[in-house]
Amino acid sequence: MKPELHTEVTKSGILLDRELSQLTFNRRVMAQAEDPNIPLLERLRYLCIVSSNMDEFFEVRVASLLAAGSIGGTLAGHPALAANLQRIDKECHALVEQQYEILNNDVLPALRAAGVHLLRDQDRNEAQRAWVKDYFDREVRPLLTPIGLDPAHPFPQVINKSLNFIVSLSGKDAFGRGTAIAIVKAPRVLPRVIKLPDEISDGVSFCLLSSVIHAHISDLFAGREVIAYSQFRVTRDSDLWVDEDEVKNLRQALKGELVGRQFGTSVRLEVARNCPQELSQFLLDQFNLDQSRLYRVNGPVNLVRLSEMIDHVKQPALRFAPFIPGQAHKAIGNDLFATLAKHDILLHHPYQSFQTVIDFIRSAAYDPAVVAIKQTIYRTGMNSDLMESLITAAKLGKEVTVIVELMARFDEEANINWADKLEQAGAQVVYGVVGLKTHAKVALVIRREEGALRFYAHLGTGNYHPTTTKLYTDFGLLTAKQDLAVEVNEVFIHLTSLTKPHNLNHLWLAPFGLQSEIIKAIRNEAKIARSGRRGRIIVKINALVDESVIRALYAASTDGVKIDLIVRGACTLKPGVPGLSENIKVRSVIGRFLEHSRIYYFRNDLAHDVYLASADWMSRNLFRRVEVAFPILDRALKRRVIAEGLNPYLKDNTNAWELEPTGQYTRRKPRAKQTPFSAQQYLMHNLGTPAPDVGE
Repeated sequence: MKPELHTEVTKSGILLDRELSQLTFNRRVMAQAEDPNIPLLERLRYLCIVSSNMDEFFEVRVASLLAAGSIGGTLAGHPALAANLQRIDKECHALVEQQYEILNNDVLPALRAAGVHLLRDQDRNEAQRAWVKDYFDREVRPLLTPIGLDPAHPFPQVINKSLNFIVSLSGKDAFGRGTAIAIVKAPRVLPRVIKLPDEISDGVSFCLLSSVIHAHISDLFAGREVIAYSQFRVTRDSDLWVDEDEVKNLRQALKGELVGRQFGTSVRLEVARNCPQELSQFLLDQFNLDQSRLYRVNGPVNLVRLSEMIDHVKQPALRFAPFIPGQAHKAIGNDLFATLAKHDILLHHPYQSFQTVIDFIRSAAYDPAVVAIKQTIYRTGMNSDLMESLITAAKLGKEVTVIVELMARFDEEANINWADKLEQAGAQVVYGVVGLKTHAKVALVIRREEGALRFYAHLGTGNYHPTTTKLYTDFGLLTAKQDLAVEVNEVFIHLTSLTKPHNLNHLWLAPFGLQSEIIKAIRNEAKIARSGRRGRIIVKINALVDESVIRALYAASTDGVKIDLIVRGACTLKPGVPGLSENIKVRSVIGRFLEHSRIYYFRNDLAHDVYLASADWMSRNLFRRVEVAFPILDRALKRRVIAEGLNPYLKDNTNAWELEPTGQYTRRKPRAKQTPFSAQQYLMHNLGTPAPDVGE
């Protein structure tokens, strides 16, 4: 079912616009690319991240808005939505313009000065042009299939976000006809960034596949004159629309839908800045887009591809210094289960290694005392030691139950592949609940000890993904507290049997009670404040857009509760508004790592309630997903979460941005005589492992 019209589009007064807030987040990321204190290749990486974020913004958010309000290809009947889309278009165009200015006027010139060159055709010397010509003839030309458009050769299918060229030709073709336009698709098997040999380079030199094709595009049309040409890329609606109530096998339905994703409804067209008007209009007509969806860019149409350069450059000074996570193994000892029987283990990634979690599942796979393993999988990637351990456990005869979320956006293919392998190994694979995404991050190991079953659980704020655990900040809890671990088992029984979960005393579970528990805790702080005692709330999440929760925060603010919100991305709450939110401050921290942990803190008359969660405060998380928030019960670990996950971020005056009531963000800077403080640098220093000396 297509989404309904988003109600926040028509809200005014007390809420900020969600889409504009998301775009403002991308501006904060882009500010990292402008920061001269950040190594050059990392600045380039931030530009690539912005491009990737913008791709997804169009594929999902803009596509969703257009689908919600479209009537006969127009937005007639939805003036508020149409006006909002105009604001979004204006901001997107300005953001993209600034992005290419930073690339062309700042990052690329600085890289050239450091000996790293991205060469256009006019920048290449004679030897380099000869090498590129040879590369084109050997590797590129044989794979190209120019298509001259005529009634027998209509406009071809163009894959989502693929590199293509439109060419305007003069004269007649070999058959005496005046075919004036041709399309050339860049094969997906070819690298988009090509490193030139060192012997013809001054430093290290690259060229883009688009530049190679540009330089030799006339070679594809013998006997014709190329009048004009341009690279282009179309972005399409990439959400998968599977009617889960109608399909009998969700996995099979998704396999078919994944192919169709490449050809969804067009939402954006990117062309080279010098693309002639008649060619860009021709493309707009082919993709049924209006001028507002056209983006003329001063450079490659896909900046994400520039990330391929980064791995080829060996100069350490141009990238962040290597970071080695701290190890929790010293405190754990050789027997992880014996350690957990004594005390809980709190892990803070990426500052502490995720290897402990991998060892937890791997040990369970081979432990003869373990009888069952249960785990949720939202994102795990194509290669995963965790998944291999689950397959091993199933082959060894243990009861393995894996709840695989097939609808994890852009990870569907990997999850389908793992589901196939798990089932082949004998595991029980379940695809969550129809209509709800299983976003909870939980694992359970059941051991037989002294004739009785004992439960061990892992609960986390992030995915079981080998790559993101090194790049995202997240918390994970390993526990053998039976009252908590038994509730984790109840969640698994609920998800597999589809029965209502038993009463949960510790876990807050969406979609049943998570929002109500959050609002209850907020209102409790308000009640405390009204009685004259101190009310205090600190929350760290990725997004805040749920209106009911925002209204509860507003009410608590007017009752005198001091509220600090650390919201990385979209936030529709207006802070600092007299009579509404004067006691609320909102900040966003953007640094080397992606802030991903979700922490809810309520002072609760010195009880200091601390919850970690998989859920942001968005309606989709609270009502359209299976999410888990879990308490930290150990006092020492509570203090750790506060000391590592909250206090440093409130103190940060280097990477923090403060939200104004207008929706704009102001970057925090150290005041006079104030020492610069970065939360991430502080945690890297205190939790990481010191890098070895070069001479060791």
